[in-house]
Amino acid sequence: MMTESVAYDVVRRIGRIEVRKYPSVLLATVEGQDDDEAFGILFQFISGGNVARRKVAMTVPVVSKAPSSERMAMTAPVISGKRTFSFAMPSEYTARTVPKPVDDRIRMIEIPERTVAALSFSGRSTDDMANRKAAELASVLKANGVRVKGESFLMRYNSPFMPGFLRRNEVAVEIE
Repeated sequence: MMTESVAYDVVRRIGRIEVRKYPSVLLATVEGQDDDEAFGILFQFISGGNVARRKVAMTVPVVSKAPSSERMAMTAPVISGKRTFSFAMPSEYTARTVPKPVDDRIRMIEIPERTVAALSFSGRSTDDMANRKAAELASVLKANGVRVKGESFLMRYNSPFMPGFLRRNEVAVEIE
């Protein structure tokens, strides 16, 4: 069975950066925990740790933001200045139909349709690497007169068991 990936359309390219149009997406989000702890909390939820005791399919990417990520004025209720970690819910769910988490550290956040600039990279996605790539993304966007809306975030597409050199990661930011 293939893992569902959040759909998007590439609308243009700026060098190695893709400008993408994303539909509305529902995120299960944990705030203020390190990535491993947050992953565990969300994994419990999709493994049946919800009021309906229903398994929820894993999707990609896993989205996170570290408090030290490139600052670019935030929009939407997505992410405060705290570390966040999110699983995108399968497209079959809406805010009304997704199983209710039993763990009150999980919040469901609906992100409206938006345009995002994304820069891909491989390897292990440490905070340092993500911050360097976010700075590169910000620099290229600024040099090309592209205005950002919000802070950069990290998207990871592979299991932690995937060898680093085979991993697909992206830093991205919403743009105007």
